[in-house]
Amino acid sequence: MKWFLAALGALVVALLLLAVFTGSTYNSLVRLDQAVQAQWGQVENVYQRRADLVPNLVETVKGAAALERETFTQVAQARSQVAQISPQALENATRDPAAFQRFQQAQDALSSALTRLLAVSERYPELKATQNFRDLQAQLEGTENRITVERMRFNEAAQAFNTRRNSFPAVLVATFFGSRFSDKPYFQARPGAETPPAVRF
Repeated sequence: MKWFLAALGALVVALLLLAVFTGSTYNSLVRLDQAVQAQWGQVENVYQRRADLVPNLVETVKGAAALERETFTQVAQARSQVAQISPQALENATRDPAAFQRFQQAQDALSSALTRLLAVSERYPELKATQNFRDLQAQLEGTENRITVERMRFNEAAQAFNTRRNSFPAVLVATFFGSRFSDKPYFQARPGAETPPAVRF
């Protein structure tokens, strides 16, 4: 009888320790997941700021560069692709690598189109001289810097989550809860970013 009670007591203690460990690990994964979600919100925020600047910038450039219709069309199409990403897709982007990649591709297309738009403005000195254009360009440059910072912070939050999630024994708890704690994707550099630009004097 004593042996049975001792075994039962040991089993109860083992189950309590397992429950405490599982609860602690689950809570740490939730905390790190929430940090990733919060940082994702910051990424969305700065990208939205950029999207909001685009129409004003395009209208300002249009006034001086009426012959650059193709560039304006490309910017409008890229902005439209960004706007077509549904809120549901954005909500799941940190858990769905395919949705995350579509988001990044749409944002990269807008970045490329804006680069072309600003290159067009170089051909029009009278445009560069206007205060409105200079203000919009400064706001866009500041926003691009914020995007870079927020993407970096997102990658750091994703790395902290992924490291904890894939460490033993937390990986056992994460696997048990399935997609609730799936790996977080990372922002990647645009294709061709590894090639330095050619500089000609």
